[in-house]
Amino acid sequence: MTGMWAAGFWGLIGGSALVLGACVAWFATLPQRLIASVMAIGAGVLISAVAFDLMDEAFHQGGFDATAIGFLGGAIAYTAANIVVSRRGARHRKRSGSNPAERQPDAQGDSGAAIAIGALLDGIPESVVIGVSLLSGGGVSAVTVAAVFLSNVPEGLSSAAGMKAAGRSPGYVFGVWGGIAIASAIAAMIGNVALAGSSPDLIAGVTAVAAGAILAMLVDTMIPEATEATHDYSGLIAVVGFLLAFVLTKSG
Repeated sequence: MTGMWAAGFWGLIGGSALVLGACVAWFATLPQRLIASVMAIGAGVLISAVAFDLMDEAFHQGGFDATAIGFLGGAIAYTAANIVVSRRGARHRKRSGSNPAERQPDAQGDSGAAIAIGALLDGIPESVVIGVSLLSGGGVSAVTVAAVFLSNVPEGLSSAAGMKAAGRSPGYVFGVWGGIAIASAIAAMIGNVALAGSSPDLIAGVTAVAAGAILAMLVDTMIPEATEATHDYSGLIAVVGFLLAFVLTKSG
């Protein structure tokens, strides 16, 4: 499997978690604490991926300047875009609860498109970095793929639950999340192809941009929602996720 197709495959694996979450929301109801626990584990894994995979790799490739500029740029770009989609009804797109009454007032209305755009906003940096991770000639970063997958499951679950409560058809719900999963694969392929042969500074900058966007997303959406339902144990659960990712990173 060539680098481009491998990137697309792993990007699709990460994005497919959205469809999995949507399936769970459509056919079953899981306890809010369980969903929030998965989110907390995903947050810990993503923090480890940002620190030991993305930022460390960016620093070794491009030094401090490219890494710092990219990191801050990614966080600023994500924050600006997130403000736009949040004001259109996608603030709680990673909501861990499945009770529509716990959502923002417009979550059951026309915010489906904003939620989908928000999911793309969350997923594109993650998918691009999956594609970039294959440029070194080694295998894909298992930590990054696991982190993306774990962060996408609650998002697909909670958003699909809101769409179902709003009376959306199964074709609409699964079409939205299936399309975003495919977009994740395409983003990973583009990241792999567009940056092939690029200078270390550019690759470092792009990697750091993704790291900054992911960390901003974590603090803005995942951690608050995970803490809401598991506040007594969310820190411990996140530490477990971080440790698992750290072990994978160091043993890979």
